Amino acid sequence: MAENRESQRIRERLALQLPVRIHCREAPDFEWTEMTRLANVTPFGAAFTLTRPTEKGRLLHMTIPMPRQLRVFDHVEDQYRIWAIVRHLKSKTTDKGPAFEVGVAFIGKRAPASYDAEPWKRYEIAATGPEKLASVDEAARSGSDQREHTRHHIAVDMLVELVDLNGAVVLSEQTVTEDISPQGATLFTTLQIPIGRFIRLTSAQYSITAHAAIRSRTTGADGIERIHVEFVDKQWPL
Repeated sequence: MAENRESQRIRERLALQLPVRIHCREAPDFEWTEMTRLANVTPFGAAFTLTRPTEKGRLLHMTIPMPRQLRVFDHVEDQYRIWAIVRHLKSKTTDKGPAFEVGVAFIGKRAPASYDAEPWKRYEIAATGPEKLASVDEAARSGSDQREHTRHHIAVDMLVELVDLNGAVVLSEQTVTEDISPQGATLFTTLQIPIGRFIRLTSAQYSITAHAAIRSRTTGADGIERIHVEFVDKQWPL
C-alpha cells in the first residue's frame, strides 16, 4: 500500500508556478523563445500558457529551475533542460490577445536525430509508463495526405498573416481557399512562407480567426502556387 501511495504521489500534478523558458524551432531558419510560468508539473510532464501557437506532436525544449526531487536526470544542475512533446493545445482570447494553453510530456535530455533537419516534424508517443519519461516514434505523423474529413471545393475568403518574433505582422495577403475541411485547407498564395511555419488565418465571411501550420507547397497546372495547411487550435466551422 505504501508503494502504491508513493507511485500515485509522484504522478500527481503539482501547482508549482515555476518560471520556464520555452524554445521552439518552427523551421530550420526560424525559431523563438518565450518565458512563461508553469501551471502545474510532474516528473513526466507539465502545463503552461504561451502567446505563440504550437501544435500537438511538435517538440519543445524547456529550461526550468525544477526541484531536484522531481527530476529524472541532471540532479546537480541549477537548471533542468529537457525536451517535451506537445500533447494538448487549446486556444483562448485574453485582454492581451490570443493565448495557447499547452500540455506536454517530457521525453528526455536529447531530441530525436531527425529533429535537426526537420524541426517541423510531428511525433507520436511510442511508449510510456507510470514512472518513466515518454519515448517518441521518429516516424513523422502524416500531414495533408491523410485526411479524416472530406475537403469541400469552395472559396472561403482568408486573410493570411505571418508574424515575427515580436508578434508584428511581417507578411499578409488576402486570398481564398481552393478547398477546405474542418481540419485543413488549400489556399492560393503569392507569399513565400516555409513549410513548418505557423500562420494566422482570419475570415470575415465566417467571423473566425484560426492558426494553422504549413504542411506543404505545390504549384497547380494553372501556374499558381498553393499552400496546404492544417488548423492547429480549432476546427473550421463548416
